[in-house]
Amino acid sequence: MDPFTLATRNLVEVVTDEELVALLKTREPRVYAGYEPSGEIHLGHLVTVNKLIDLSEAGFSITVLLADLHAFLNRKGSMDEVRDLAKYNRRCFEGLGLSGVRYVLGSDLQLNPDYQMKVLELSQQITLNRAKRSMDEVGRQMENPMVSQMIYPIMQMVDIATLDVHAAVGGVDQRKIHMLAREHLAAIGVTPPVCIHTPILNGMDGKKMSSSSGNYISVADEEDVIMKKCEKAFCPPETTGNPIFQILQYHIFPRVSSVQLARSEKFGGPREFFTYGDLEVAYLAKEVHPLDLKKTAARYLIEILAPVRDYVG
Repeated sequence: MDPFTLATRNLVEVVTDEELVALLKTREPRVYAGYEPSGEIHLGHLVTVNKLIDLSEAGFSITVLLADLHAFLNRKGSMDEVRDLAKYNRRCFEGLGLSGVRYVLGSDLQLNPDYQMKVLELSQQITLNRAKRSMDEVGRQMENPMVSQMIYPIMQMVDIATLDVHAAVGGVDQRKIHMLAREHLAAIGVTPPVCIHTPILNGMDGKKMSSSSGNYISVADEEDVIMKKCEKAFCPPETTGNPIFQILQYHIFPRVSSVQLARSEKFGGPREFFTYGDLEVAYLAKEVHPLDLKKTAARYLIEILAPVRDYVG
């Protein structure tokens, strides 16, 4: 697979394709993703982890920001709590394949006077309304936001400048913050980043994935837990928004050369699929039963996540 195809598979968008093509021609392009330490690392986080692995293989140098200070500002816990979670989250990321990359703890970077001066400079350019809108999809309890949450997007912009990266990866819920960065970073002498946006996945019940609702699979879940969650998962006749198909598309097919559907001869026997598209066509034609699909997804997911369980256990 060529570097551009690898870098852009399974994305919602790149802002912009032309800038990414140019970056891929440079000697060592640099990209980062930031993660608020807040509970378990789950399949929602794994989408961006997979993309960082793709980008590494495409030639990028990777930085992972463990954004403890952002989590604190976003009302996710005390600094001691989020720092402890940051250590655990790093082990999860390493177990998922992000080893040998640069890890940065946010509070080690963001309390520097030069960093804070850049935050203050940019705060003079961004209206309160624009800052609030940028947080609508990532902020906690935004019906009654705190001033701290208005600082959050400005700090994320300064992270890009201070980490000295050329591109930023995030879920599409980060788009408004990334667009602020593209619009305003030039004011402090920084080239706007290429922005790489991954989809937001549904939870196992087909609704928005959320730690508070418990509708996710943790990357450290035990084998029997993963199997039970997949077997109980919402799996309608359609593939769009189907959480089992999202697992197959974003987590399984990118990591394996083919998927073997295991089933008894009574129901057609085993069947091998070499592409996600082929499996999707077969399912829509009702050639694959939802329960067989769920068990297959669970089996591959258990195998993919085994290194995490071994590493953090």
